[in-house]
Amino acid sequence: MNKRSDKQIGTTSSCSRSRRGRSIAIIVGLAVILVVVFLLSVSIGRYGIDLGDLAASLGDSECDGTSFNVLFHLRGPRVVAAAAIGAMLACAGCAYQGLFRNPLVSPDLLGASAGACFGAALGILMGLSGFGMQVLAFASGVAAVSLAYGLSKKLSKAMSGVLVLVLCGLVIQNLFTAFTSAIKFMADPNSQLPEITFWLMGGLANVREDDLLWLAVPLVIGCGGMFAMRWRLNVMSCGDEEAASLGVNVKRTRLVVVACATLATSAAVSVAGMVGWVGLIIPHLARFLVGPDNRFLVPASFLLGGSFLVLVDDVCRSVYTTEIPLSILTAIIGAPLFVYLIYHSRRL
Repeated sequence: MNKRSDKQIGTTSSCSRSRRGRSIAIIVGLAVILVVVFLLSVSIGRYGIDLGDLAASLGDSECDGTSFNVLFHLRGPRVVAAAAIGAMLACAGCAYQGLFRNPLVSPDLLGASAGACFGAALGILMGLSGFGMQVLAFASGVAAVSLAYGLSKKLSKAMSGVLVLVLCGLVIQNLFTAFTSAIKFMADPNSQLPEITFWLMGGLANVREDDLLWLAVPLVIGCGGMFAMRWRLNVMSCGDEEAASLGVNVKRTRLVVVACATLATSAAVSVAGMVGWVGLIIPHLARFLVGPDNRFLVPASFLLGGSFLVLVDDVCRSVYTTEIPLSILTAIIGAPLFVYLIYHSRRL
């Protein structure tokens, strides 16, 4: 009996090591794919850049002036921003799905996207500069989630903590959506309203080098915090009582994850506008590749989200004479892909 038990334990341990090695190999492969996608993306566009010229321009600023400007001032920052925004949204969606134990959760659950959209619309109505609008959008996104979290703290004595937080998030999300609609109603229909409408559909046409500095801090702090909380997300997926019995401070963990995800989501929306489906579909696709273990799922979602949004942005700026808003293409790709993943998971 003991020999059989030892054999079973050894087999289980061997399978666990094999699964872990496979997940690590997939993550390395996703990192390589992101690098390849990045290099291809900075070389394609209405003004093509040969990869050989690209390598030369990286080490010589005296190369062709047009190629240098396109690479370092226009297309390069845009591709980097697309990778960062896709990675942040996917990472936030993955963290939320683990925290709330719900595969249908996305980063805008607690109102971060709706709040950021309200701030941007208000900034356009007030005639603020691009940076001022981004700051106001970011602050509004953080304020919306803070309001939802604070409201849930007041009401959590009567209901489950997770349930009341989700309900408060839905209330705040709809409230800020109504505020945005009110601003659209008040905006000048000939100038401000088209600008607000186009911004809400998402896009990276106006991204410049300064926006990368704006994204850098939320990327490092927000995604870094979610990376650090990966193993706690595994424990939290077992339920609040089980997590508390294993020594995890449930309230503090939930607060840290929500804060990090809000920081990343608000920054992403403040730069790119509304970009739907990335935070919902990419964690599912990553889960299909590496499994449900958040130790591997979070970095896989991060890398896969970056590659996905870079490719989507390539199509948006290249396939038609005028640029296609990001949210249109992410919905066209994300909806059928999500249905396929659900159907495939049911078959398994």
